[in-house]
Amino acid sequence: MGRVDTPIRHPLAYARITRGWSQADLARLIRQAAERRGLRSGAIPQRVSKWESGRVIPDDESQDLLAEVFGIDPGTVRALGWPNWLPGMDTPLPLGPYSNVPALREALRTTMDLYRRTFTAYTGAALAGLALQWATDEPHAVATALRGRRVDADFVTMLEDTSKRLATLATEQRQHAHRLLDAHLHTVTDLIAEGRHTKGIGKRLNTLAASLAQTLGWYRFDQGDHAGAGKLWHGALHSAHATGDRDLGAGVLADFAYQSLWLNQPKDAVDVLEYAIRRADHPMARSVLHLRLGRAHAALGEELACSRALAAAEHHLGAPAADPAPTWCVWMCPSDLAVDSGRCLLDLGHRRSAHQLIQDGTKVLPVARTKTKAVFLAYEAEAYLRDGEFDRAAATATQALTTANRIGAPRCVELVHGLLPAFSGHASDVGVGELLELARAS
Repeated sequence: MGRVDTPIRHPLAYARITRGWSQADLARLIRQAAERRGLRSGAIPQRVSKWESGRVIPDDESQDLLAEVFGIDPGTVRALGWPNWLPGMDTPLPLGPYSNVPALREALRTTMDLYRRTFTAYTGAALAGLALQWATDEPHAVATALRGRRVDADFVTMLEDTSKRLATLATEQRQHAHRLLDAHLHTVTDLIAEGRHTKGIGKRLNTLAASLAQTLGWYRFDQGDHAGAGKLWHGALHSAHATGDRDLGAGVLADFAYQSLWLNQPKDAVDVLEYAIRRADHPMARSVLHLRLGRAHAALGEELACSRALAAAEHHLGAPAADPAPTWCVWMCPSDLAVDSGRCLLDLGHRRSAHQLIQDGTKVLPVARTKTKAVFLAYEAEAYLRDGEFDRAAATATQALTTANRIGAPRCVELVHGLLPAFSGHASDVGVGELLELARAS
């Protein structure tokens, strides 16, 4: 029996082991699922072993029973086929010398709508464990593929240049570029997995994969697909770890933390950010990390810890640096510090100071950052609401919603919709009716 239960590197084995089940346990659960349907199943540990070794593919009935055991929609089973529908990665894959490609492959599956509905965002404990491993483990040398054709350096340069142009498009244009970015990530992942390249080229490919996955994760996040975003950032973290670029990995952890804040899980954000800050090097990266840590402490009502984090964010923002800021945080500027500090004060009940900071920061935000402005305007509208200025709140929320609709940013639309209950009973105030009508059409 011990030989049958030896872990096998297969999605079914991974899904089973992460749930703490032996092959005998899984076989028993399959038989019980069959009994509930009035059927009989011959599932035994040895048959599970054959499925996990790849020697045998389970028939349709067995896959349906497996889907019931794992809680997977039958439509997903038919759409993806064996073994792609298995929830083999619903907990983070541990970092390792060869973990980048499996993590990226799993992330790329998020392009299929049916698959993304089979899991939710990672739990706080899972994220904290992954962040701890990133903060304490030394990066492994980039694995160099030994099969396939040699990867040409000029081709990698072309991929880098094109990807950079796509990722830095204005927000209104970038919403139409995600399929191109997705195709680039597929290509880069294939080159890492199947090409023959030097360690230097391998590092460039992994850096590019991390950047692409990070950008695509934000697209998913803005569309409200939090599980898809998490999968892409998970792949990005593995690739960043493979390169040894601590600031790049810290940026991915900062994205996870922002997502936790958005999902009203500030304690999870604190846990992740504290690990990220340990190893981040560039002052700009540390500024962003401390700013988000301040937001998390404010959401928890921890004023002293919030003040310390905001002070650190301001200090690092003005600190000199020998190297350019990492791409993921090059946008950070005094406007972000002002508005997010204002948001912290708003959460802590200091409305007057909060409103002034949010308003001042929004005014000086660079024109190109349209999506960020929509978010900031929503914050400003909330500040007006808390002061009882419903007409000004309606005007500002309308501006935010109009902008979000124009650029295709559902997350920003959701933010404004969250303010609408506060306008209840104030339909006669100037602009409130127009806002509610616009919201109904959004």
